[in-house]
Amino acid sequence: MKIVRRIGVPPSARGSTSGATCPDVFELSDGNFAVIGTDATETLERELPADAARADYERIVIVSRETLVRAKADIPDA
Repeated sequence: MKIVRRIGVPPSARGSTSGATCPDVFELSDGNFAVIGTDATETLERELPADAARADYERIVIVSRETLVRAKADIPDA
């Protein structure tokens, strides 16, 4: 599995002063997506609805609204 492309604009275009350390979204070679976000598993796990759960190997991450909004145009419909 490899990163194929960034979805949306780079962190520097969203105001990151370092240009490298911000939430980000990537499309993978297998068609899935990977995200860089702030780990909020401990805080949000107890807030999950009754019909949602995560596996031990999964984390709940926060990605800023701006990151997703600016990625929207690059996310395929199907």
